[in-house]
Amino acid sequence: MYICFMETKPEILAPAGDMDKLKIALAYGADAVYAGIPKFSLRTRETAFTAESIRNGIDYVHRHGKNIYLTLNIFPHNLKVDAFLKELDAVVPLQPDALIMADPGMIAAALKRYPDMPLHLSTQANTVNWATAAFWRDLGVRRIILSRELSLEEIAEIHDKVPDIELEAFVHGAICIAYSGRCLISNYLHFRDANQGTCTNSCRWEYRLAYERGSLLDVEARQHPAEPLPAPARGLVLHESERPGEAFPVSEDIQGTYLMNSKDLCAIELLPELIHSGVCSMKIEGRTKSAYYTAVTARAYRRALDAHLAGRPFDPEDLRELMRLSNRTYTTGFYTRNPRQYGENFRDGLSEGVGEAVAGRILHYDPQSGLAVLEVKNRFSRGEKMTLISPGGNLDIIVDHIEDEKGLAVECAHGGGKNVRIPLPSDPGDFAFIRKRA
Repeated sequence: MYICFMETKPEILAPAGDMDKLKIALAYGADAVYAGIPKFSLRTRETAFTAESIRNGIDYVHRHGKNIYLTLNIFPHNLKVDAFLKELDAVVPLQPDALIMADPGMIAAALKRYPDMPLHLSTQANTVNWATAAFWRDLGVRRIILSRELSLEEIAEIHDKVPDIELEAFVHGAICIAYSGRCLISNYLHFRDANQGTCTNSCRWEYRLAYERGSLLDVEARQHPAEPLPAPARGLVLHESERPGEAFPVSEDIQGTYLMNSKDLCAIELLPELIHSGVCSMKIEGRTKSAYYTAVTARAYRRALDAHLAGRPFDPEDLRELMRLSNRTYTTGFYTRNPRQYGENFRDGLSEGVGEAVAGRILHYDPQSGLAVLEVKNRFSRGEKMTLISPGGNLDIIVDHIEDEKGLAVECAHGGGKNVRIPLPSDPGDFAFIRKRA
């Protein structure tokens, strides 16, 4: 039986990297979305929202009867504190459904200034036990976004001992090799701090481990000539394929080196166990990923959750849909066991395709001609088998005609955002995609 502090059923929480992805997330079944505040979210480099579009996004979500949570989850240094509080004063009147925050000082200030604004504790705060959950509950936090390093049993114990606080858990997306994102690799290599929202995903670069004879201090001396140098050091270094001539010192033990790339999380088969453990919100990572990713993940988890709540068995097709997305291969993370070496992707740092890439996005459908305008993402040819993906479901088609922007018949459509027209059996509505079939 599902027991939670929330008064409604468990929610599917999808990423909204911009206004378009926000709309797609709702269309494909998300109950709620989360979006970043410019400058104060941990995706500051990629956020496409502005102060005005955030306002429009909140209005759009509320018109559809859904929720939106805004992230202000950086750990601000002294120079950013005043600006952070000023942004807080600007955001709260927009009436988001909650703010996602991590810094204790900023949380205390928010609770004092706006005691009626629901606060969700970011996963960056690393909540891993019930005592910490109780502390934040007593302070006034409404929801804990749990650290990814917890098992199902640990989550259940937190819920059992602190049942009057909401629990949110990640179910899909990229996993940081550092503890719940608290990483210093990016800062160490080129002074872009993950905890300030400027992570460069340095753990996924292609490294080669080497043993250097001679001193790395020569390199350091060229970079920081005015600084005093310690005693010479020799040992293991990392070379990165895109940075020839640079050597990064690294320590290694019997476990290996810690600059490694994690597999992606996929917990769609564990939704019943997560709900039984007390999780109210199933969170999908990926504000910087594509609109197509947002659509496929939101719909797959929507279908899986609805099936469970209705007493139907899990449909493997929902997992197959997620497998068709580019990914670094999947893991269930720490939920069922410590993944150890099975959680690391030793092969490459980029998501790989799976042979069924998205061909494009439907922009418009003309019912008189039966032709749809398609924004092409990946090359395809006339006669290819395709799948039309829409909020209503999938439909297999064969593209037997392609027209370019001048209305001339062509044999293939090239990627890069150019538009073509293709025939469709009916209007797929807004937010539809075309995907290649293997």
